[in-house]
Amino acid sequence: MENWIRLIDAFSKAVGHAFSWCVLVLTASTCYEVFMRYVLNSPTVWAFDMSYMLYGALFIMSGAYALSRGSHVRGDFIYRGWQPRTQAKVDLVLYFLFFFPAIFAMVFTGARYSFESARILESSANSPAGVPVWPLKLIIFVAGLTLLIAGIAEVMRCIVCLRKGRWPPRSGDVEELEVVLIQQYEKEAAK
Repeated sequence: MENWIRLIDAFSKAVGHAFSWCVLVLTASTCYEVFMRYVLNSPTVWAFDMSYMLYGALFIMSGAYALSRGSHVRGDFIYRGWQPRTQAKVDLVLYFLFFFPAIFAMVFTGARYSFESARILESSANSPAGVPVWPLKLIIFVAGLTLLIAGIAEVMRCIVCLRKGRWPPRSGDVEELEVVLIQQYEKEAAK
């Protein structure tokens, strides 16, 4: 089961890292728009559409990656004081009560919504450029699938924790500064 968790985490990481490039494209396009608008007094017709599409894609496709890293919001002030098995039991119940129903709704509703948008080749009504928006709407369905897969890995994590009494390790690639500082403090305190 831990091999499946690692495989799904690697997939979530790959998707999250792939969509992180939207930040660079978003930054470059915004800088270009600012230059065109304020220096050359010639604003673009596509900048607004591009910015909300790139930010939307980045935000929604990062969900599975954040889930695989344990970065979603929770009531940590209560949760962190519990034993790992208690945490796993509560997580398991909450995944089946709230997470999976919401994700299934996202997948099924997103599929219907996005496939209809792709069928009619929907374009933006917000600008005269007529930028196609159906690819962004298709991402809703894809993001739902990636979150569903990442949620399955989280359920497997809970089962492993219930069996072993400890959480399986998460793969590390980027750590928040506070986590690094706490680890350094703990190493120094252990000396």
